[in-house]
Amino acid sequence: MHPVLKTVLQRLGLGMITLFAVSIIIFSSLALLPGGYAQNILGQGATPELVKNFNHELGLDRPASVRYVEWITNAVQGDFGNSYSGTTGTIKRSVSAIIAPRLYNTFFLAATAAIVAVPLSLFLGIMAALYRNSWFDRIINSVTLTTIAMPEFFIAYILVYVLAVKLRWFYPNSTVSANTPFLEHLYRVALPALTMTLVIVAHMMRMTRAAIINLLAAPYIEMAQLKGISKSRVILRHALPNAWAPIATVIAFNLAYLVVGVVVVEVVYVYPGIGQMMVDAVSSRDMPVVQACALIFAATYILLNLLADIVSIITNPRLLHPK
Repeated sequence: MHPVLKTVLQRLGLGMITLFAVSIIIFSSLALLPGGYAQNILGQGATPELVKNFNHELGLDRPASVRYVEWITNAVQGDFGNSYSGTTGTIKRSVSAIIAPRLYNTFFLAATAAIVAVPLSLFLGIMAALYRNSWFDRIINSVTLTTIAMPEFFIAYILVYVLAVKLRWFYPNSTVSANTPFLEHLYRVALPALTMTLVIVAHMMRMTRAAIINLLAAPYIEMAQLKGISKSRVILRHALPNAWAPIATVIAFNLAYLVVGVVVVEVVYVYPGIGQMMVDAVSSRDMPVVQACALIFAATYILLNLLADIVSIITNPRLLHPK
């Protein structure tokens, strides 16, 4: 078996084991939360018999191990069970059906931010490395350090105050529905996408700059410079291809953040994504919805990190040309 294929299969196996361990942690931690859906719905004055009957109707009186095996078996098949909220008698609300439109909204926001952030960070990182120690490099580093130091909600409130309240260019709330036209949807996610772009561009730009500068001292780069090749060609044709491994890793981490870390941004902008849904589900103790959201977040994070590992492996010449 080729070393690249073998290493990729090993990474995939480790990813599946990690996801299985994460699913156990998610289920166990949620089961240990104080209170429950019955107490939240029935109130503190509910009798023990009423709570017991309510839990029996939802199947919460069964052992935790039985409920976990049932949940993870169905989740592998794409069935996350039924939501507690609104489930009475024969009326069932599928978690998958509830999450689907919210998941689309979250991926739409993440994709919008990524389309802007990834090319912009690569461009700024290459330019900062090309003009290292110049006024351009110093300004870019100062701005990125400032955005890294500020939390997402603070950046979001500043953008809302300036661009929505003062200048009235955007809506302060990014509420959308299934009937919202594509362009209107794009316009309404502009502020949350800008917030997330400002947060992740700093990390990706600085890693791109550091990876390229680190390679500029390599012997083959010095040889290319001694041959009279222009500095921009040295960076683009010689340094950048060999810097893809660390750059791909940090891009994957930040793309994972775009999906996993949207909770704060969605809450600030009242955006109907999976992060906002998870917060509401935690408040109402709707555990099937919380478990599904957490598992989706974990699977997305693990998958994107696996993708970064695979890119790093594929760009490794020692694996591509084994002796």
